[in-house]
Amino acid sequence: MRVLVVEDARALAEVVAEGLRDQGMAVDIAFDGLEAAAKLDANAYEVVVLDRDLPGIHGDDLCRLITARDDRVMVLMLTAADAPGDRVSGLVLGADDYLAKPFHFPELVLRVRALARRRPQARPRTLQAVGVELDPVRRTVTRESLPVDLSAREFSLLEALLDASPAFLSAEDLLERVWDEHADPFTNTVAVTISRLRRKLGSPQVITTTPGVGYRIAG
Repeated sequence: MRVLVVEDARALAEVVAEGLRDQGMAVDIAFDGLEAAAKLDANAYEVVVLDRDLPGIHGDDLCRLITARDDRVMVLMLTAADAPGDRVSGLVLGADDYLAKPFHFPELVLRVRALARRRPQARPRTLQAVGVELDPVRRTVTRESLPVDLSAREFSLLEALLDASPAFLSAEDLLERVWDEHADPFTNTVAVTISRLRRKLGSPQVITTTPGVGYRIAG
């Protein structure tokens, strides 16, 4: 899952982003509305965590821009304004959910995941192929009904491959879906993570590689 955090309080933005990354999400940050609009044009996000009082483009205007897009992105409005009228007006603008500051981080994580599931054309509850089953809600993976213990990054990588199956995903595709904008496209981080994932999933191998094309789940 790829998330954009739009928050002009830099310390808070970094804390939120790092916490979501620890949950296996790929997270980018924008510190004002103009930067957020540019990143929304350049990248595909599932959820935007949006502060309301932003410089550049106000959060209300940015919310209208997001909800008017053809590619539906879910919006969680995160703001210090907590009066009932503020919540109603935020939802009227097109926000899909509303969370007031200060907030409990586990609740933020649950709301982001819930929005991703509600997104139009959302994936099925579980992803399955060749004896592997991944549950994005419970954050569990099994192979032939036996549990597989994965890191957050390995889980996200397997989720991307299962979601795309039987299509190939290139290393560049995986960097965009699983890592964030700071990932170095010239490193072998994808290959290394794929290697660890293969070892944990065991034999026979379920992830195939075609040089010059990419990776996919064996069919």
